[in-house]
Amino acid sequence: MTIQEAKQFLEKEGYYIGNLWVIQDVQGIFNCTDEQALEVLDKALTNEATMEQIQYSIREFGEMGGYEEIIGED
Repeated sequence: MTIQEAKQFLEKEGYYIGNLWVIQDVQGIFNCTDEQALEVLDKALTNEATMEQIQYSIREFGEMGGYEEIIGED
């Protein structure tokens, strides 16, 4: 499967694929191995502050779009 085919598959399954990060994003800043770059990405993208900001943005843009919030769901 090509990368494009994998993206198309994920998108069909409901995943947002418009902003994907790769190890080169880290290695363009730091001299590190592929494994170290993946670790940096994992920590950067799954830390509490990042996750809170994403949830905040989802809520804000949903409200701006006029979508009705589901009470009791996050």
